[in-house]
Amino acid sequence: MNVKSKPVRRQSTVHRQSTMTRQSTVIDIDPAIPEGSPAGGGGDEQAEDRDKNLDWWSKYYASAGELRKCGDYLKRGYEKLEIYPVELERVACFDHFKDILNTLDIHRGKSCEDEESATVGEFKGTMRVYTLPDDPSLPLPPRQIRGIPPSASEEVIVRVYFIRCWDLSPQDSNGMSDPYLRVQLGKQKQDTRDQYRPNTLNPIFGSFMEFTCMLPKEKDLTVSVMDYDLVSKDDLIGETKVDLENRYMTKYRATCGIPREYHLSGPNQWRDAQTPREILENVCETNNRSQPLWLSKTEVVIGNKHYRLSELEDRSAERPPTLGPDDERLALLVLHTFELVPEHVETRRLFNPAMPDLEQGKLEMLVDIFPKLAGPPGPPFDITPREPSKYVLRVALYNVMDVVMQEYSVVSGSNMSDVYVKCWIQGDKNVQKSDVHYRCMDGEAMFNWRFVFNLDYLEAERMIVIKSKEHFWSLDEREDHRPPKLMFQIWDNDLISKDDYIGELELDLNRLVCPARTAADCTLKQIEAVAEADDAANNNAMQALTDSLRRRKKDETCQVPMDIWSKKRIMGFWPTVGEVEDKRVCTGKLEMEIEVLAAEDAEQRPAAVAREEPNMNPKLEPPNRPATSFLWFTSPWKSFKYIVWKRYKWYLITLLVVLLLALFLILFLYNVPEATIDKLFGVRG
Repeated sequence: MNVKSKPVRRQSTVHRQSTMTRQSTVIDIDPAIPEGSPAGGGGDEQAEDRDKNLDWWSKYYASAGELRKCGDYLKRGYEKLEIYPVELERVACFDHFKDILNTLDIHRGKSCEDEESATVGEFKGTMRVYTLPDDPSLPLPPRQIRGIPPSASEEVIVRVYFIRCWDLSPQDSNGMSDPYLRVQLGKQKQDTRDQYRPNTLNPIFGSFMEFTCMLPKEKDLTVSVMDYDLVSKDDLIGETKVDLENRYMTKYRATCGIPREYHLSGPNQWRDAQTPREILENVCETNNRSQPLWLSKTEVVIGNKHYRLSELEDRSAERPPTLGPDDERLALLVLHTFELVPEHVETRRLFNPAMPDLEQGKLEMLVDIFPKLAGPPGPPFDITPREPSKYVLRVALYNVMDVVMQEYSVVSGSNMSDVYVKCWIQGDKNVQKSDVHYRCMDGEAMFNWRFVFNLDYLEAERMIVIKSKEHFWSLDEREDHRPPKLMFQIWDNDLISKDDYIGELELDLNRLVCPARTAADCTLKQIEAVAEADDAANNNAMQALTDSLRRRKKDETCQVPMDIWSKKRIMGFWPTVGEVEDKRVCTGKLEMEIEVLAAEDAEQRPAAVAREEPNMNPKLEPPNRPATSFLWFTSPWKSFKYIVWKRYKWYLITLLVVLLLALFLILFLYNVPEATIDKLFGVRG
């Protein structure tokens, strides 16, 4: 029986937000609500978004222990798969698949010095010795080899999933490779040369190939990892061979791994051609067991063992809604009590014939074999590598409050700074700067400046993808997955010397520091609260996390970190951190509005960098800066009027009066008649 399900239409994750005015400052969050829980309604929509992000890679990363990339997969009750660090045939519990067939090399004549060249073929077979009774009338002993596939050729469907490679041998002069896959089964060949992975030694392939072949004639599946070269011939990095016949014949049922649960749809949809009940009947026959006797859909008896669904199934954990009928789930749980190959990913070593004893890397893959006589198999897994979604991040910087002054002006007699702000995404080379607020004397710098960044965001992994070229002459870009961290730095502009650093702020967009409503409430406690929550989560210290939540309830400025991808838009004050006299202090408070939009929404609500057109959403007016905010040598008269005259006008007026009196006295003495001089000084002729 084949299990089919209707495809589920994926819904867009775009949530259109109504236009917000600047007066709406901060979105309230209840500190008692843990991160990721729906707050203020919309729980069903958030659950749908989480389900959309669940795929086969969520299962893989959850099984590999990379929990940051699997999202809510484990929380929603889904199962894992086995990731074997070696080839499947080398796993000890499967006896190298030699339980039915032994493989012997056939050599040409007598032994030669070159043993490899003397091998001309393989012999596969097995032998069992029976003890016959002395009395011919007694029954013969039971056959020990039963239930094996027929020895005649059989047509099968082979599905191969290629996950990723590890530690490949570099082939290029830059210490990297451009790997792709080349697969051969009999005379059939397929490759992924058009989708090679540039400049990497640890590529993620996510490739799927399907073949139809005849066993045992076409039994060797050869997988080669090649290095792409634009001009010269492609180089072989390493290869591995999979013996399909051994997997097809073994009693451990290595044709298709047994999942832990039976799902009708979703990322774990049943892919075997047979249902769990049918597989259970075949396995019992192959392994000389009694056929299952079903008492009900939740109870089955095999031999002298009684199995109940309530005893085998864990009812305490959350159960996904995609699970199948009770009898199929019970049959699957019984199969896991046998020694069968579970659903898995195997890790195969790669070797190069030029260096046969030197490992060239590892390849993670999965092979499924389906006999055509059993009917068409279920749909294959979609292991296409995750593609990031396009987003636009907009940051409207309004003001910077309480800036620590860096310089002392002798002319004005006060502390001052020429303040500007840098902003960028960590790992990206696109660093944007605001204009300069010159002669900031009261610690309040005004900007009304917009920063705009284009982001490629992977919702399932909560990472951004940054593409860059190693050199300007490089043909391909390298991909780097990083946490989405937004960086801010406040600087003091200097005309001649190097600019002075004032402070910085680092915001993780996945766990955004909750802003303060006013500048007076903005302190370093906002950043310290997020650090405490992260430490408690990393250490799995529930009591510490509870205490941290209680402390934040008492202090409204210290709230649970939020997710900008779900909140979409937020505004308030964030503190920047710097050092003054070797002490960690708040060196400024950024009043900003942070908004993230899907690319299609950004086109409908355009906004340009800085105050360029289109200056919309929101419109930023030129800042109303003090008249003293200008570069002094560009306006000498304004410098005299607003700086010198404002502070020293009475001194200048007094000096002017004294100069006028001195000039009058000099002129008077110069124009006095000579007789008057004689009379005054008693001079006679």
